Amino acid sequence: MQAASWDHIRSFLAVLDQGSLSRAARSLSLTQPTLSRHIDLLEEALGGLLFTRSPRGLLPTDKARMIEPYARTIGASAAAMVRAASGPTGDMSGAVRISASEVVGIELLPGMLMPLREAHPGLSFEILPTNQSSDLLRRDADIAIRMVRPQQGALLARKLGDVQLGFYARQDYLARHGTPKSLRDLAGQALIGFDHETISVQALRGMGLTLDRTDFAWRTDSDLAQTKLVLAGAGIGVCQVGLARRAGSLVRLLPDEFSFALETWVTMHEELKGVARMKAAFDHLAEAMGAYIQDQESPA
Repeated sequence: MQAASWDHIRSFLAVLDQGSLSRAARSLSLTQPTLSRHIDLLEEALGGLLFTRSPRGLLPTDKARMIEPYARTIGASAAAMVRAASGPTGDMSGAVRISASEVVGIELLPGMLMPLREAHPGLSFEILPTNQSSDLLRRDADIAIRMVRPQQGALLARKLGDVQLGFYARQDYLARHGTPKSLRDLAGQALIGFDHETISVQALRGMGLTLDRTDFAWRTDSDLAQTKLVLAGAGIGVCQVGLARRAGSLVRLLPDEFSFALETWVTMHEELKGVARMKAAFDHLAEAMGAYIQDQESPA
């Protein structure tokens, strides 16, 4: 078996993600014949087809799915290598890749990171908003803010506290539709919720509130989209207490009957604590997220 080239692996990952040769070629700024040749050479090296054609585009074969985790690891390592080389170890310059949930990554991280970027213009930040736990050992990200206790070894982890969730609606929505006084009063309201069952739904059922997807006027599995619907005044839904407080126009509903906490951690690969920009970003995020959590717990 021949050794697979990084260029060929990168092209393979692009086709996996894009689903077609033309889109993959554009994403890598390659010509389609060049990318097609990369796939042919990788198939030759691995001894089998990686993709089959269908009306929906290129579909990965079983062999492609089998090698995908290894290709992803190589891709993550290559990206981490580029970030590591983007600035000297002791300097406050270079790239830092940060993974966080959708809501934290989009609603909170930009404002939290701006002061650090203003103080050190040589820094650049890559924000990965995802509800999937990024693998820090594989270097999918340098730093992660997680809503679950880290299970991987070799990580520097600091617990920041608990992010609180509650039921909220905008004041103008409640003026039109009335304010529920109990969980039973939620029936008939424009509820914002899931399309497929989530951990939040299981928590609600544990509190005695049985909900089915048909009970929701607005259905989405995106926590961020649910938050935006609440902020837009579309109905009643779950929102972080800290975000709701910042919005100012939201009213918390039934706090004694529904309250849900997500323990929050900032984590980093232990080997990165000697890199100045990584340690500075880690400490800065720990302080900023810690302040956010403390603020939600103070009297309104």
